[in-house]
Amino acid sequence: MMRDLVNGAACGTLATVAMSGVMVAGEKAGLMRGQPPKHIARGLLPGGKRRSKPGEGVLGAVAHLGFGAGAGAAFGLLSRGRSHRAPLAVGYALAIWVVSYSGWAPRLSQLPPIGRDDPGRPAVMAAAHVVYGVTLAFLLDRLARRRAEPVRVPQAAAPPVPVVAR
Repeated sequence: MMRDLVNGAACGTLATVAMSGVMVAGEKAGLMRGQPPKHIARGLLPGGKRRSKPGEGVLGAVAHLGFGAGAGAAFGLLSRGRSHRAPLAVGYALAIWVVSYSGWAPRLSQLPPIGRDDPGRPAVMAAAHVVYGVTLAFLLDRLARRRAEPVRVPQAAAPPVPVVAR
């Protein structure tokens, strides 16, 4: 159980990094303005939800990694013992996105709910969550395969047999 939690958290952190790459690409392509974790952090810090604040980018990134690690840990427990988890992980990641961006994220920040957002951000965020799910499943499956492989202990070479002259 502890191994599933730790592996899930580690894989969730790495999956969040992959997901963040999609989000950065979406922002650079002009499909969304600003990173949602930064907007959420801005809403949590004192002052108005629309004013930039010192540290919001760092706080957003740390919170995003922490959330991804936590979600990965929960998935590691929920999917324990299963192989080929990709469809389950993608559904899990998309459910996190829909629940978060239809509920608590708009309440805490200036982000609108999915249905009222600019068309670019939901498309980027859906793709980013798919990447999170696929990456999470791939990494967890890889760890499970490595754990299941038998340990190979190198055998020592047999000592040379002495030749006795007759």
